[in-house]
Amino acid sequence: MSKAISIIMGSQSDLETVNETIKLLKEFKVNFEVKILSAHRTPKELERYVAGAGKRGIKVFIAAAGGAAALAGVIASHTALPVIGIPIETKSLKGLDSLLSTVQMPAGIPVASMAIGKAGAKNAAIFALEILGISNKTTGSKLAAYKKGMKKKILLTKLKF
Repeated sequence: MSKAISIIMGSQSDLETVNETIKLLKEFKVNFEVKILSAHRTPKELERYVAGAGKRGIKVFIAAAGGAAALAGVIASHTALPVIGIPIETKSLKGLDSLLSTVQMPAGIPVASMAIGKAGAKNAAIFALEILGISNKTTGSKLAAYKKGMKKKILLTKLKF
């Protein structure tokens, strides 16, 4: 079975954050693949992997990286598929470095940049599902129900003082 989403991390340490993406995609029963490839340490392997995405059925990339966070931009430079960036929180600058690296793309190389850390990882999954939901009614319906459930949870919240 082909995978619809490719999740690429710059290093294994990004997995703690990316697990939020993985959990949500599993909940929606969407096929995905996960790979560790670095924009700086494995550039040729990354380029080959991205180039073969179409053959594997990939429709959306999610890229998680910290620090210089060039991963999403490098992926976007090698594909016309949507790329969603998750800036990983860093110790030195709390992820601001990752965010700025992910969001500051030159014209013609777009990357959808999410929030820093775990909230961004969840939003990356939701945004990828929104993209897939345009052409897949089942995914679109599940996502609408998910969002309706979030709304209901807020409206049913009782404050205790």
